[in-house]
Amino acid sequence: MVESRKSLWYAVYVRSRYEKKAHQEMREKGLTTFLPLLETVRQWSDRKKRVSEPLFRGYVFVCIDYHSEHVKVLDTEGVVKFIGIGRKPSVILERDIEWLRRLVREPDAVRRTVGSIPPGKRVRVLAGPFIDFEGVVVKEGRDQHLVVYFDSIMQGVEITIRPELLVVSEKGAADPQPVGEILSDADIRHLVRP
Repeated sequence: MVESRKSLWYAVYVRSRYEKKAHQEMREKGLTTFLPLLETVRQWSDRKKRVSEPLFRGYVFVCIDYHSEHVKVLDTEGVVKFIGIGRKPSVILERDIEWLRRLVREPDAVRRTVGSIPPGKRVRVLAGPFIDFEGVVVKEGRDQHLVVYFDSIMQGVEITIRPELLVVSEKGAADPQPVGEILSDADIRHLVRP
């Protein structure tokens, strides 16, 4: 019986400042890749310039049939290794890739990447571009900072979000509790810009 193989997402670790080069070379090899980039403004002494920087330094995502295409990936200039446990690469869920795509479409909300999660409330986003994201609140106040943590690559992204758009998401809790004041659906639609 022949086993059918399927393309899955994986993260590869690349040398410092090789993210764009490795991404481009893998695309030229016909591989499906994703490099989440955030556009930021850099200030030099004489000018300002808009630059695109990787959301996760040192990471490029590839969607491949690991058994038949992993050598193409490892043969790419700058690629060091697949991210995983031991010799087994970690599969990145399609949902996580979609969340990353949504994050880079909202660069003003993304603060920075973090390597671990500080203790805090586990919440779920009710509305807006980050609807259904789950993460941990790291700061309370007028704006809350939410860390969305990706277990498969052991990295987190901190976003700024209004507390009214969050509900506490306790595992096994029957009824999620709002973090901010209780709002109607109409109020939530008003807060979220189309």
